[in-house]
Amino acid sequence: MDMQKRPQSPPPPQQQSQSQHAEGEGCLVVAIRIPVRIFVFLVVLPIRLLWDAFAATARFLWRYVLAPVGRAVGRVLHTLLVVPLIWLYRHLLTPLGHALRWVCARVFPPAGRALVWFYARVLTPIGHVLVRILVPVAKALEWVFEMLGTALYRTVRVLLVLPALALWRWILAPAGRVLGIVLREIGEALGHAWRAAGYVARAVGRVVGTLFRWIFLEPARWLYRTVLTPVGHVVRDLVLHPVAEAARAIGRTVRQARADLRRALFGEPRPPAPVHRREPGGRDTRTLDG
Repeated sequence: MDMQKRPQSPPPPQQQSQSQHAEGEGCLVVAIRIPVRIFVFLVVLPIRLLWDAFAATARFLWRYVLAPVGRAVGRVLHTLLVVPLIWLYRHLLTPLGHALRWVCARVFPPAGRALVWFYARVLTPIGHVLVRILVPVAKALEWVFEMLGTALYRTVRVLLVLPALALWRWILAPAGRVLGIVLREIGEALGHAWRAAGYVARAVGRVVGTLFRWIFLEPARWLYRTVLTPVGHVVRDLVLHPVAEAARAIGRTVRQARADLRRALFGEPRPPAPVHRREPGGRDTRTLDG
């Protein structure tokens, strides 16, 4: 006997979280969960069926309609907009930018030096004088605003903050917890219902495909193999081939009659006249060797 017990593998994290979540739930959560999930499943199922049908139609439209149209529109826009803009940037804006940079390099440095002198010799002394005059006024205003801020803070705290804290602690927080439980259950019910509706939608699609195959494709295949193909062979062997042979025979007869009529009206055609060749004939014919 194996005296040592094998360690049991811990359950997956999802099952652990679900078990801990179920242990910490109360009767209110359980009472809300089941009717909410049933209602949400009944609402989500037709929506999921419509969504799958719309997704299949959208994929077909995208692959065979929208994507080719988009590529064509992209080519047209590239030709009409991008290519002219590239030409404008290369042949107009770039030389203009170089010219502006040259002008700025020649004009702005003297103006900048003048501004630096004006700041150092005029504005800085004026600023020092104004600071010595305005510092006491600023300190007095700071003290006044500090007193006003303290009084305003205490007034707002008594009139607004404390009532808002009481309202949050005793009314809004409990209502928020209950509403959070309801919304969480609705979200979980939506997730379960969406997945279940997906299973149902796939099953309905398989059933519809099977019925379509049984009702339309299989009878059409059987009709083609069992009826149309033998009938086609019979029609080909008994009707089309004899008709073709008869047509060819009639054509030959018509051509022969036309030739006989031409011969009777105009006589036999003249044989072609012999063409006189410049090369001498007979035994004395000259060759390249002779």
